[in-house]
Amino acid sequence: MGVYAIGDVQGCFDELESLLDKIGFDPRHDTLWFAGDLVNRGHKSLETLRFVHRINAVAVLGNHDLHLLASAHIPKYRKHKDTLQQVMSAPDGPELLEWLRHQPLLHHDAGSGYTMIHAGLPPQWDLETAQSCAAEVSKMLRSKRYVEFLGEMYGNHPNVWSDSLQGWDRLRFITNCFTRLRYCDTNGHLALKEKGPPGGQPKHLQPWFAWPHRKSRDMKILFGHWSTLGPFDGPGIHALDTGCLWGGALTAMRIDTDRPQRIEHGCAGVLEPGTD
Repeated sequence: MGVYAIGDVQGCFDELESLLDKIGFDPRHDTLWFAGDLVNRGHKSLETLRFVHRINAVAVLGNHDLHLLASAHIPKYRKHKDTLQQVMSAPDGPELLEWLRHQPLLHHDAGSGYTMIHAGLPPQWDLETAQSCAAEVSKMLRSKRYVEFLGEMYGNHPNVWSDSLQGWDRLRFITNCFTRLRYCDTNGHLALKEKGPPGGQPKHLQPWFAWPHRKSRDMKILFGHWSTLGPFDGPGIHALDTGCLWGGALTAMRIDTDRPQRIEHGCAGVLEPGTD
């Protein structure tokens, strides 16, 4: 039995199939984890959702997955560059959307010690806090107020954690960390507009995982979202988004072995870098 964590697919289903062929995936024995952003910009978001739903894979929500949910229920959030209409128009679309909004923001496997998220954690959060915060958003997404939440989740503020945060501000901050975070400063102020690779950011910012005082430093974290970071591995840190959408690669990391093993499938790319 193999357990494989896979980076951002973003609707590139043909590439996903090729990667699964490469690793010899057998749904009878193997388990797949998906680090979010199953959909959007690639041309086969519907096929991707159907596959992940059908095999009952582990999946956490990314920003594009949440954007699909918002677009389906609040038309003003639809963008001309999205490739989500195929999901919203499909006969099984409502079932897939219902399944999607019941997926978590964080998956922790106590046996292996791995924690999977889509983007990042602020330095103030340890595992227990991260789990509790993720559960707050999941509870709202699974409630009758989920459409209201989807309309309130957009925005960059507040940009620093406080235990006293309440209401939509609290849920928006939590959502931004799990689905959008790349850089922050030493006090945990989120810099959500910074998207490039490390080295080009303002000097007061560091990748969220680079701050030595972060309370999650003893965790083993798998994450996606950051295609310009590339196939980065550090102590307890494994980046899985290797830019399939942009002509990079789609990555699977086998995590049930003594050492995690990367397997990559090179991708032709759907979009040119810099066009998004």
